[in-house]
Amino acid sequence: MRIILPFISFIFLLCIGCQEEEMNTDASDLNEVNTTLDQWHKAATETRFTDYFNLMTTDAVFIGTDATEYWGVDSFKTFAKPFFDKGKAWSFTSVQRHVYFNTDHSIAWFDELLSTQMKICRGSGVLRKENNEWKIAQYVLSMTIPNSLTKDVVTLKTAVEDTMMQAISASK
Repeated sequence: MRIILPFISFIFLLCIGCQEEEMNTDASDLNEVNTTLDQWHKAATETRFTDYFNLMTTDAVFIGTDATEYWGVDSFKTFAKPFFDKGKAWSFTSVQRHVYFNTDHSIAWFDELLSTQMKICRGSGVLRKENNEWKIAQYVLSMTIPNSLTKDVVTLKTAVEDTMMQAISASK
């Protein structure tokens, strides 16, 4: 019993140390993901094209607020370049963010409320850890619509989106 009790105490303390290390790793990953997303938004605000796209994976996808805005990273660069070149891209500031990880912390997904020139928007997406750095693999930007205004917004967009839906249906 004299040998077993110290051994059990040692194992118990070792397990507590492992949990603390895991919690520190979780906090570190969370901090790194938040920093990546904040730096990405800041790079757009400051129109730093290279910095902005260096925070994305080479196979990233950006999905914008318009139903036609679905870009792979190369086509998104082509779309964004004139805005960055003019010194006026977009300015998004996260005001609330939730981040989640898979079990081995190689993938993170998030949602965030943003303060933007379009008022409150929602961003969501996926980051992938590559070479020990978090990179944005997918970003989805959505405009929020207060429930009380939904009927008015639907009325405003009906003609455009009915035509779009017909074109999509015809192409199937």
